[in-house]
Amino acid sequence: MRFYATLSPGLEEIAAREIESFGGKIVEIRKGKGRVFFEGDLKLMAKLNYMARTLERIMILLAVEKFATLDDIYRIVKSLDFGWIKPDQSFAVRPLRAGEHDFTSLDVGRVAGQAIIDSYMESKGVRLKVNLDEPDVIIRVDVIFDEVYVGIDTTGDESLHRRGYRIYDHPAPLNPTIASSLIMLSNWNPERSLLDPMCGSGTILIEAAMMGRNIPPQKFRREKFLFTNIYGEELLEEVKKEAVKNEKRYLRMTLVGIERFRKHIRGGIVNAKTAEVYDTVHFIQADATELCLKEIDIAITNPPYGLRIAKKGLIENLYDGFLRSAKDVVADKIVIITAEDKILRDKALRNDYKIDREIWVKYGGLDTKVFVLKP
Repeated sequence: MRFYATLSPGLEEIAAREIESFGGKIVEIRKGKGRVFFEGDLKLMAKLNYMARTLERIMILLAVEKFATLDDIYRIVKSLDFGWIKPDQSFAVRPLRAGEHDFTSLDVGRVAGQAIIDSYMESKGVRLKVNLDEPDVIIRVDVIFDEVYVGIDTTGDESLHRRGYRIYDHPAPLNPTIASSLIMLSNWNPERSLLDPMCGSGTILIEAAMMGRNIPPQKFRREKFLFTNIYGEELLEEVKKEAVKNEKRYLRMTLVGIERFRKHIRGGIVNAKTAEVYDTVHFIQADATELCLKEIDIAITNPPYGLRIAKKGLIENLYDGFLRSAKDVVADKIVIITAEDKILRDKALRNDYKIDREIWVKYGGLDTKVFVLKP
């Protein structure tokens, strides 16, 4: 079967490696577009939904074609087979549009929805029900410049970045799929010590702890996976049983989080307990510019930037102070994501760090850079 996964643009290569680790065959990587196309079977699809850490959503690819008009979109969608939808099931189209067109995403959804209804009526003689709020089946129709992608959403409206363990919401939380991507980028493993010097509510550390202990990222998911409406619950239950067998309950790791504000530490503790890794993560209330720690192998962090600190001077002092302090603590590398890339680059070079890698990442609507620094 053909699939495609969506994720934060800029992190496609990391996501592709994770898909390959589960047995998927990569067909195409759309760099900077947040899409990876691959082949595999239904069990791979179920595994990725339940176990993948870097992906947002997994679709079964029905079609990808060039188009020019809304009539083309109608024709492409109507030509597809939707007979696998049960007559008593409802559906919804979730449209997405990128580029300049003389129509809106609502127009795409309207035209594609009518095409599905017409196609089903011709093949089954039944008019499918539309339910925009809680559909049994979601069809994704992405119009990207001059191409239209049609796929069955196997994940559902609740994206895979929504981990069920996050009880406490930090004012500026890091997307857990990005946190996992940063960890994979750093080549961290449970035998290496890890520090997040500005840990907020602990997302990076919790993701690392779950990764090290093989706890599936969707173990605490509250919403249903939509693929179970098509293929049943048995496939998911089989994957869950395998995951339980592979969990490492009492694996010891050195994961340290530093945070200035007590309320965020309390929130991080709540999240870590919910994720069942509280005994693995150590939180310390302290200042990132005055690290008083023994040697740490790797530091990964999402420091304040943008709306989180209004004054550039405060950001400059924070970044400079942290990098100065980290030189005596971090042995291998520092991985940082920030929208203040000019400031970070300047402070890294002034403190004699080697910039090993720079990766552009679209985080929400914000252009950010991921830096890998070597002391």
